[in-house]
Order: sequence, then structure tokens, then C-alpha cells
Amino acid sequence: MSEPVASVALQETAAAMVAGHRGLLAMDESISTCNKRFASVGIAQTEDMRRAYRELLITTPALAECINGVILVDETLRQMSTDGTPLAQIARNAGMLVGIKVDTGAKALAGHPGEHVTEGLDGLRERLQDYFRLGARFAKWRGVIAPAPAGRWPERPSSACIEANAHALARYAALCQEAGLVPIIEPEVLMDGDHTLARCAEVTEQVLHSVFEQLVCQGVMLEAVILKPNMVVAGLGCADQNTAEEVAAATVLCLLRTVPGAVPGIAFLSGGQTAVDASCRLNAMHTMFGPSSTAVPSNRRHPLPWPLSFSFARALQHPALDIWAGQHAHRAEAQSALLHRARCNRAALQGLWSLEIEAR
Repeated sequence: MSEPVASVALQETAAAMVAGHRGLLAMDESISTCNKRFASVGIAQTEDMRRAYRELLITTPALAECINGVILVDETLRQMSTDGTPLAQIARNAGMLVGIKVDTGAKALAGHPGEHVTEGLDGLRERLQDYFRLGARFAKWRGVIAPAPAGRWPERPSSACIEANAHALARYAALCQEAGLVPIIEPEVLMDGDHTLARCAEVTEQVLHSVFEQLVCQGVMLEAVILKPNMVVAGLGCADQNTAEEVAAATVLCLLRTVPGAVPGIAFLSGGQTAVDASCRLNAMHTMFGPSSTAVPSNRRHPLPWPLSFSFARALQHPALDIWAGQHAHRAEAQSALLHRARCNRAALQGLWSLEIEAR
């Protein structure tokens, strides 16, 4: 494939990932994380149970009405359904793009106790080529940034932590585009801690500035990346928890200050928010800043240069996991719970979410 044709294909894939008031289903928990979640609801921690659970998610009827793509892990990308069909093929047959998580996790950052850098670049070029052959058309890499309140010593995050993660994200993104995959860029400022919303906004701006500087430095085509950021929220331990409208305003302002208009879409992570909070805050962004917003002068609608979407994991999956609990008899009810959450979030992308929709 020639370079111009490859560029067009990447841009078309990126646009399709955030099109039509639909989002992405992240089902890319590592084996250890998935096992921990299984243990919490009494499910056996085996490869076959992980396959059964992820088959349940992918085969949910009508899921593609709300979901443009699914993010898998290596294990799932290679697994077959009970009838012998590759799980990735089932997703594609349903009209959903297939993505793959390619980082190998956050490891301690040498010289900076308590901070982490994500690893996985060694051998990544060859792995990406294999994933493309297996049907993946986009990938994901997560960088982890832990903030602390301003003025607390030692200062967190350090510039070394921010720059190390930004550099890794950019090198990963360049390798993805070389292999024909759209990179999801996920620099997550964690909700853990007692920092304020204002501190989260400050750190998120620093991180995003560094990430895009590194993307440009590495020659990444911004028109073919999807940003997966955190929403700007106070830490879970902060006494002052903000309204959905305050979160929406702070988040959009942060993005307008840092994200180039060339980026084709932003798909938020849920990051430990409750399912309802994530939907409510996403809805607030669209009611406050969408094309029909009364808060924006008519001559400035649509004020945002990129669509805002979602790429949720726990905020989509957890109700289904709790209901399923490893029991085949609960499969249909669990799929209904997943579809309900997906529909709630699609409504949020249209500014139509409400507690009444939640209760249906």
C-alpha cells in the first residue's frame, strides 16, 4: 500500500471509531486484572471463563448500534467462540472495528519513587504486524500519571514522569501508523488521591501539551490518532466533589487549550467513575457545548473542533459482569445490562441522557 493510500485508510478508520454518536467498548483488561474482577464476584479465574465472558460481550445483540469498536487483549484476539469462529471475526461481522491493547503495563520509573512509565516498545513493530494480520485496525497504549495536590512534597507528577510517558506514547503511535493501525493515545491522570479539580486540570494540561509535542516530534500524523484522556475531575479522596457541569466545563476548556483541531476524535476513559457519573458528565459536555447548546452563542455553534465520544471499560462492563457471575443462565440478562449502558452513553453523546433513561 502506497503512503498516500495508507494515510487515507488510517484517517478513514479513525473517523469511523468516533462516528455516529457511538463509542468504543474497552474489554482489554490484562489477565491479572480480569482475574481480580472475576474473583470479586466468585468466577473461576481460567482462560475458558475469560473467553466465555468476552464472547458474551462481543455477541450482545444490537451492540453495534452504540459501539463502533472493541478493544481486545492478545488472548482474546486469538480466541474462538464456542462454534469455532474467531471472536475478532464475530465483532467485524457485527459491524464493529477490532482494536488491540499493546502496552505491557506500567512499571516503576527509576529514580522517581511512586511514579511509573509504561513499557512494551521492545518488539512492538513485529507484534503490530501480527495484530494487523489477525484483523486489528487500531491499537491502544495507556500512560499512567498520578497527581498530588499542588505544593505537596515531593511534587507529583514530576516532569520526568510526564515526559517519559509522552515519549513512549509517541513512539508507539508512530509504529502503529507504520503498521496500518490507528493509535489510541491514552495518557490517564488518575482519580486516586485527594487533589482538587483545579489541580487535575493543571496536570492534565501539562500532560497533553507534552504528549502532542512528542507526537509532532516523532512524525505522527495527527489526523489518524484518537485521544483517550481522563475527564477533569477531583480525586476520589477530595472533600469537594464537583457538579457534572463543572466537570464538563473544566474538561472542555482543558482540551481546547491543548488538543489540535487536526485530531479526528476524543474518546474519554471512565477511570474509576461510576457508570452513572460517567454518562452524566459526558451528557453535560454535549448539552453545554454541542450544536444545540443554549450556553453557546448561535454564531459559535459547533464550538468544538472534534467529536467527543467514550471508550469505557468498567463504566460499560461492570453491571453485566455482576449479573453474569459466570452463570450461563444469566447470559441474556447480562447482555441486556451491557446494551442498556451502551444506550445510555449513546444518549449522552446526543445530550439526551437523563435519570429517566437510566431507569428504563
